[in-house]
Amino acid sequence: MNKIKFSVLLLLLLFQSCSSSGQVYDQLEDFKGIKSVTAESGITSPVTITVLYDNYVCVKGTKADWGYSVVIEGLDKGILFDTGTRQDVFESNFKEIGIDPSKIDILVISHEHGDHTGGIPSFVKMRTAIPVIIPHSFSSSFKKQMTGYELHPILADAPAEICDHLFTSGEFDYKIAEQTLVLDTKKGLVVLTGCSHPGIVEMLSKIKTDFNKNIYMVFGGFHLMNKSDSEMNEIISAMKDLGNVKCGATHCTGDKQIEMFKVAFGDDYFGLGTGNKIRIE
Repeated sequence: MNKIKFSVLLLLLLFQSCSSSGQVYDQLEDFKGIKSVTAESGITSPVTITVLYDNYVCVKGTKADWGYSVVIEGLDKGILFDTGTRQDVFESNFKEIGIDPSKIDILVISHEHGDHTGGIPSFVKMRTAIPVIIPHSFSSSFKKQMTGYELHPILADAPAEICDHLFTSGEFDYKIAEQTLVLDTKKGLVVLTGCSHPGIVEMLSKIKTDFNKNIYMVFGGFHLMNKSDSEMNEIISAMKDLGNVKCGATHCTGDKQIEMFKVAFGDDYFGLGTGNKIRIE
């Protein structure tokens, strides 16, 4: 397979051509990024992550609905991670929060479920002709749909740099293809999840091993709605053993389970909800 150069960020990344049902897509290759992660590396200026779509409301005027989406600002590229469920709610919150669509340079989709992809048609009315980074095993129909929306599908398999200090975890080996975002900070790794179908502990463990750095913070959907109290206690203990200091749980985590995280992490727990802004330094 021929390798081509594709400028996603201010530095050149390599992508490898790959084929799916006769259609050729680009595959994200980590040119040098993950090797740059060390105990001392990390962002040098604050990064703000705004919750655009969530089951819960934080800021008056925004709307809650089952689904999840966040916008990342403060890096060398603006990132939209997932798009929620309903087009009208996505578009309403986007405008209410005051996001400038021209500042979104890359769309990243965690997994191919409607509560994370449903807002894409609304988004492409505001912004097209940008990369959309998706797990390698997404369906061929989804990949073709992205092309039809005038987005440029980039397939993520292994961990790779997306822009300075921000990485994809790569696709996890699970029946539901899913990826997370990993932000490198001097305090440790900050992991942004969509739904954590492969298992939040399993995902964090692999990320810690792949990046050879402690997990400092994790937030997003953890998909723990059916977990018992004893199972939850084991999960929370395992997360803390990974070095996890701060935590924010939402979306598919489950109300009871969210309460357990609040108690377990105390002052290091933070809520999410639409319109909330998480500042990371």
